Amino acid sequence: MLIKLIVSSPPYNIGKIYEQEVSLQKYLDWQEKIIIELYRTCHINGSIVWQVGNYVNQGEIFPLDIYFYPLFKKVGLKLRNRIIWHFGHGLHASKRFSGRYEVLLWFTKSDAYTFNLDNVRVPSKYPGKRNYKGNNIGKPSGNPLGKNPSDYWEIIADEWDNGIIDIPNVKSNHPEKTEHPCSFPVELIERCVLAFTNENDCVMDPFGGVGSSLIAALKQKRRGVLIDKEKKYIDIAKERIAKLADGSLKMRKIGMPLFEPTGREKVSQIPLEWINNNLEDVL
Repeated sequence: MLIKLIVSSPPYNIGKIYEQEVSLQKYLDWQEKIIIELYRTCHINGSIVWQVGNYVNQGEIFPLDIYFYPLFKKVGLKLRNRIIWHFGHGLHASKRFSGRYEVLLWFTKSDAYTFNLDNVRVPSKYPGKRNYKGNNIGKPSGNPLGKNPSDYWEIIADEWDNGIIDIPNVKSNHPEKTEHPCSFPVELIERCVLAFTNENDCVMDPFGGVGSSLIAALKQKRRGVLIDKEKKYIDIAKERIAKLADGSLKMRKIGMPLFEPTGREKVSQIPLEWINNNLEDVL
């Protein structure tokens, strides 16, 4: 069975509990072996989406998408988009700017790839706009289903203006939070599933974790394959899939607006110490 969509976020080689940090070159050599197998198992009309962040060594940043691109290109895959996923919360830094985005590299195996743009269009800001010249003069110029959401996925409120999609990362108050420290949101993969596959196609995640990719596939009437070396994550994935089946799984709905603080919450108010004292004294 060939896979229509292979989508994953591999370990970043930064010493998480499920990985052992090695040299960057050794890490890339390991990943190259996996990429060769992914190419072999990918459908001729299929896609591979690799979601990555940064490898950090002694405070220096190594953007993994830059290192991964030649590995995918080497086996014959073609890059279609470098999608920026922006999120509002992440690791804080004191000696550089805080990181607030990661990258999805979308590759295809051939030029005859599946791409269902209509499944992921966003509302147009000016749906009543009309052609002012040419053969279609006077006719609506847009698409009745909406516009292309672009390759920058961030804030739902801006979908109307910029075609930007908001997908928050999974932190402590996220409904999909589990024991896994770095799981990605179902919605992030759900959009890839809708765009790059058809119903009954197969989706595979070779670093499946707690099953977010598999859940996204099943939710959209696709088949799924999950691979992970950690039994505890596989067990969690099984529990989540069972809850998906009985309707009790907590998930953030696709396209749901982000929570915006009103100012009444204690954590969104300016601390009294900052008001009553000089900032230098507080710090």
